Amino acid sequence: MEVRDLLTDPAWRPEDLGCPLPDSPHAVSVAIPTWQDVVDYEEGHPRIAAAFQCGYPRFFLHPMVQSLFAEAERRFAAPGECALVFPHRAAAERCRAFVVQRTPATVRLESPADFHGAVAVLLPQDDYKTARLYWRYCGDTLSSRMAEAILTGSTAPAGEDTASAEIRARLAGLHGISADGIFLYPSGMGAVSALHRALRQLYPDRPSVQLDFPYVDVLKVQEEYGGVKFLAVADDAALEELNALAAARAVSGVFCEMPSNPLLRCVRVSRFAPALRENDIPLFIDDTIAGVTNIDALRAADAVTTSLTKAFSGAGDVIAGAVTLNPQSPHYSALHRCLAAESPQQSLLWPADAAVLNENSRDFPARAAQMSATAAALAAWLEQHPAVESVYYPRYGDGIEEVARPHPFPAPQPPVPHPHGEPSIGRGCLLSFVLKNPASAPAVYDALRVSKGPSLGTNFTLCCPYTLLAHYTELEWAAQCGVRADLLRVSTGLEPIEDLIARFAAALQQS
Repeated sequence: MEVRDLLTDPAWRPEDLGCPLPDSPHAVSVAIPTWQDVVDYEEGHPRIAAAFQCGYPRFFLHPMVQSLFAEAERRFAAPGECALVFPHRAAAERCRAFVVQRTPATVRLESPADFHGAVAVLLPQDDYKTARLYWRYCGDTLSSRMAEAILTGSTAPAGEDTASAEIRARLAGLHGISADGIFLYPSGMGAVSALHRALRQLYPDRPSVQLDFPYVDVLKVQEEYGGVKFLAVADDAALEELNALAAARAVSGVFCEMPSNPLLRCVRVSRFAPALRENDIPLFIDDTIAGVTNIDALRAADAVTTSLTKAFSGAGDVIAGAVTLNPQSPHYSALHRCLAAESPQQSLLWPADAAVLNENSRDFPARAAQMSATAAALAAWLEQHPAVESVYYPRYGDGIEEVARPHPFPAPQPPVPHPHGEPSIGRGCLLSFVLKNPASAPAVYDALRVSKGPSLGTNFTLCCPYTLLAHYTELEWAAQCGVRADLLRVSTGLEPIEDLIARFAAALQQS
């Protein structure tokens, strides 16, 4: 069967609802092509569940993973029990602790020999949703490829050490450090959670700080474990408060994104990093959106988290994450010790996932340059459109220059033409925008001829009404943080910029 090419045949029509993005049995995104589809998804409408063939793995169980859960229930569950399966015992133990702390449930673990080290968590059906929150927040997910191997009785593929080692070496080369400081995880949130657990070991009695509005589950992890001081906008007052907290040594560490999702803001690290260093408080930066080829977050951070699911892979058919420790940080030894205690081999990737990610990421620098230049050009064009009120994209002078590489590498080939004289400066593939008429956002979204669904960093352009997907039950709170319900988030792919501009121009006629 011919594989659908989403660069030339995007999944944007109503009849595309639920199809995998990309056209792969291990796709990590799903087509949600209309505004009403998004609303019905959030409302739990049966037609959406019936249509979905896949979804983002922390939110939607892949059919293979669902089948493995069912197999674990068949083999081990008592009446009234259900099962989840985690990729290793430590993750299952953490899930059990999460549930027990929040419910009166009795939770059991089963680790059959034919599960390749995966462990089943058995618990009352009434507590299933609580366990799924752990699955979502902490990212200790079992991949579709691992589930498939268990169900089919396949052996673990050879070359695990080679593939993971090559990925770590590739990241190390891009960062300019030794691979000894890089750890791989089953998801980007798995990387964030591992780093947060290390922080909790070092400073168990202090809350962390989330600086600026982040990706939703990064904040959830901090709220669930140890508490967090949330500074939603990194303005003068917030930075003054953060410096005071640092001087009092009242916080364990600071998390931020460079740039942030979905507002693409960049904190000005020079205004608070010195106070953190002086008071022995680590700074953690997520560089997923801009990427290591565009920014050098280790210039300021003690550790960097990255969702390798996104642009590093590009194909959208594997989920993974990384923690990169700064070898110059005074916290390096302590953080390395904590992470290595959980992952002695420095990789928790299933071998088949590592092999796919290794192959996908071989051309990462070239793809990242092309997508970044395209995003900058599209942002410049949208800023001039009469229907657009605001475009969110990192700008030099707003903070990104403090960690930006002088010349992002490599230059895109062929060069991306930039309307209105916008320079070719790599700042990442993501942008967001809002319209002057918010009521027209659904019509514009429905008419837009690009693939529509969650995730970012894919080689094909993706759009979604981000606030609805990430904050549907807290839209008023998100609006108070400056994130409007009608915001459209766009991840640019490898399509020609002239083609993308034409698609957006046609859709904006609906505004």
